[in-house]
Amino acid sequence: MQLTVWTYEGPPHIGAMRIAASMRAVHCVLHAPQGDTYADLLFTMIERGERRPPVSYTTFKARDLGTDTAELLKTRVRETYERFKPDLLLVGEACTAELLQDQAGTLAASMGLPVPVVPLELSAFSRQENWGASETFYQVVRRILQQQVPAPGAEPRASVRERCAGRRPTANLLGPTALGFRCRDDVVEVTRLLDAIGVDVNLVAPLGASPADIARIPAADFNCCLYPEVALAACSWLERMFKLPTVKAIPIGVGATRDFLREIGALTGIDVDAALEAGASRLPWYSRSVDSTYLTGKRVYIFADATHAIAAARICAEELGFKVVGLGTYSRELAREVRAAAALYGIEALITDDYLEVETQVAGLHPELVLGTQMERHIAKRLGVPCAVIGAPHHVQDCPARYAPQMGFEGTNVIFDTWVHPLMMGLEEHLLTMFRGDFEFHDEAAPSHLPAAVGKGPVGSGQQPADTSASAADPLDTDHQPLTTGWSPEAERELKKIPFFVRGKARRNTELFATERGIQMITVETLYDAKAHFGR
Repeated sequence: MQLTVWTYEGPPHIGAMRIAASMRAVHCVLHAPQGDTYADLLFTMIERGERRPPVSYTTFKARDLGTDTAELLKTRVRETYERFKPDLLLVGEACTAELLQDQAGTLAASMGLPVPVVPLELSAFSRQENWGASETFYQVVRRILQQQVPAPGAEPRASVRERCAGRRPTANLLGPTALGFRCRDDVVEVTRLLDAIGVDVNLVAPLGASPADIARIPAADFNCCLYPEVALAACSWLERMFKLPTVKAIPIGVGATRDFLREIGALTGIDVDAALEAGASRLPWYSRSVDSTYLTGKRVYIFADATHAIAAARICAEELGFKVVGLGTYSRELAREVRAAAALYGIEALITDDYLEVETQVAGLHPELVLGTQMERHIAKRLGVPCAVIGAPHHVQDCPARYAPQMGFEGTNVIFDTWVHPLMMGLEEHLLTMFRGDFEFHDEAAPSHLPAAVGKGPVGSGQQPADTSASAADPLDTDHQPLTTGWSPEAERELKKIPFFVRGKARRNTELFATERGIQMITVETLYDAKAHFGR
């Protein structure tokens, strides 16, 4: 455990709370001290949920530590059942309560309550939030379906194609949770996608599912694992116990959405060519646009949960023509998959939950766009780099009221707008910087559309417009600081050949390159050496 200001994930009991808050007729009781009761803040301020999270606490105080805290837990469990009458109880411990060794889950399971009790062993000091969500969902699925597991030697389950003969196949969408990134809209988009190829959704879980719904999982023909961080363990168990196959392609991006449809087509025998044609990419339009000329080859740094980081890297490299210069995740359970993805782009993945390590790498790689979480948004803002949020943890502004999925063909349109706008706004900032020193557009100039004010300086000030002579500071380089290095006249002339909107950045990069190498005079050769260095 590490004391930190920011963190990508909370402790594992936060993951258990996410599962409880996602489902219906489920309540979570946490053995936790006074002060750990922040579930309402998480789920009402960020998630904007319609109801308060179904979580109760023992909230023991310091003076309780000399008494029987186990009895305090039993009282809270009993009162919770009497008040809320859930169909299933989750019982676990927060980090501090784990030190008491009251074995909260086991204790509650032995109380003889008339509903299933799922004891949670969450390893608070070695695991984190997503693992907690995955373990809780897996234990819920296993607890409810344990009685339905076919006995050894039972007749094997028919193949998907045999089961679906003469009817539409059905699928379970597993993985969406509360506090997930755009999960609500992703479920709608994937449901539409499946309906277009003739597949019905049996259920979505854990988001919106009740324990009775979980009992219907084996009725589906296959599972779609939309978020492996949460659902991969449950999908693997269902595959082993019920021979229920899992579609593992995650439909984020044009290519991945096509792979998702093809995998379902191969599994069910459905002809998906019409759906692939209907969802044709609009990339040819992008390729013909001036935008693509400006944006192709942009250096992009990506850091998020494994699902969104891997998908973002593929979209950048294969669909938008960006160059992936950095890729990483805080999802240690899926580190192998992220390392394999990074190897495709000739880079080494960064696996860490230390945001300072991420910031150091971003600063060193000089990307032109950062795709990350709320943490990377702060980092990019501090470094002056455009950024878009692509995954959790996220802020309330990333939970828009409008429909904004990440999955499916509509999700690719949302992603394109979200990622490209920061880059285009960056271009506009160059223009603002350029014109800030112009005699007509400087900060104190009167409005040019008011003839009476033109030439009289700021309204009411009696001052003249700013000095625009050759001796004034370079308007393209307002952030430039005097350096010990100088520019030869030939290098200065060569610099002026660079388009105005990138000239300031070219100057700064070249001077940084020269300073790091102790070069006193920047020549034309230095300018091009710096260009080659930062263009790698």
